[in-house]
Amino acid sequence: MNVCAVTGSASGIGAAIRKRLEAEGTRIIGVDVRDAEVLADLASHEGRARAVSEVLERCGGCLDQLVVCAGIGAHSRPPSRVAAVNYFGAVDLLDGLFPALRQAATPAAIAMCSNSAQMAPLDEHPYVLALLAHDEAGAARTIDAESSILAYLGSKHALARAVRRRASSWGRAGVRLNAIAPGPVRTPLLEGDLDDPVTGAAIRKLSIPLGRMGEPDEVAELAAFLLGPKASWIHGGVYYIDGGNDAEIRPDRF
Repeated sequence: MNVCAVTGSASGIGAAIRKRLEAEGTRIIGVDVRDAEVLADLASHEGRARAVSEVLERCGGCLDQLVVCAGIGAHSRPPSRVAAVNYFGAVDLLDGLFPALRQAATPAAIAMCSNSAQMAPLDEHPYVLALLAHDEAGAARTIDAESSILAYLGSKHALARAVRRRASSWGRAGVRLNAIAPGPVRTPLLEGDLDDPVTGAAIRKLSIPLGRMGEPDEVAELAAFLLGPKASWIHGGVYYIDGGNDAEIRPDRF
């Protein structure tokens, strides 16, 4: 039986991934602030360390799969909390559980990013560079002078780059790592963003060629495929699942 740790397992996309993987017999170690095997707040150093320690204890030091899905929306305050959960809460779990993944026969991991990561010119933004340098204090100082929307976009942008930067070392260690970049998906996170007057207006302006928002189960299907044996040569990619939204915005970039 495969063992998979899923952060953000109590709701939204994380809960859908949990349900989908359990249906095929995978044992899930959920990590969340409630209704999970491991209760931890990934916004703090202590919470991340506790999550890694308890997952390692529950999996016996050998983990077949990992999904870092915990995240908070662009409406969240302060902006530095968005950085703490969405970037450091993902990267610290990836790196902390990497040794356990290396012990499995055919390990695979997924980071949940966003199609919004390329919606602003963020390549050299000081906030993104601080995230990639793993400078949490510097990132907090920079982004708390900005906005939670930029905090969200930048956290997902940096997370996708963090996945790509790990493709070489993880691949040579035999651990597949990919990212999923959803567009607007009907989750509690999206509901919070829609209820905010600023973020809600921006989301409602998005044009989606397929004419609707996504459902968590649709993202879970992609996650299950990327974690499974049929994706055995897929590694280091960022896979959009957004009804064509990114392609419409950036038709000449891929």
